[in-house]
Amino acid sequence: MLAFTSKPDPGQTEALDALAPLDRQLILLTQDGLPLVPRPFDALAQTLGVSADEVKARFERMLANGCIRRIGAAPNHYRLGYRANAMTVWDVDDACVMELGERIGALPYVSHCYLRPRIPPQWPYNLFAMIHGKTRADLDGYLQAMAAILSDACHASDQLLSTRILKKTGMRFRGGQ
Repeated sequence: MLAFTSKPDPGQTEALDALAPLDRQLILLTQDGLPLVPRPFDALAQTLGVSADEVKARFERMLANGCIRRIGAAPNHYRLGYRANAMTVWDVDDACVMELGERIGALPYVSHCYLRPRIPPQWPYNLFAMIHGKTRADLDGYLQAMAAILSDACHASDQLLSTRILKKTGMRFRGGQ
């Protein structure tokens, strides 16, 4: 569950520029999810007029070159009862933020963990982590556990509690672009 932001490496940029039309069609067909059928790759293959092996090979190639990061379930945490959510921000020593960020990002209630630049003096925080719980009490316990991990390396922290979802999707391609 760790996703440090970083600049795309040159290979990823080239891979995005070289996205084949069939790969783009695969992304368009699956960006809202795989078909909910017993053999989703076969269903995609039939729609595209290629073999299921071709569909799988294209997904594997896009995974390898970084065009897509993963194929997996994307649960809706609100529907699963995780309605207490917060973006947490931490001012962590630069010398150990990578190691500590890896540990924070590995916690089971952290869905996103990012390293971001500080903007002093208004914004001292460099580590961001989105946390999810079923209750506010869950979040309070998570915050204590995170603070214990960061310990003396953390100089300040804050939380922004979610009150409402305005939009929740990943990046989406449009058909003609």
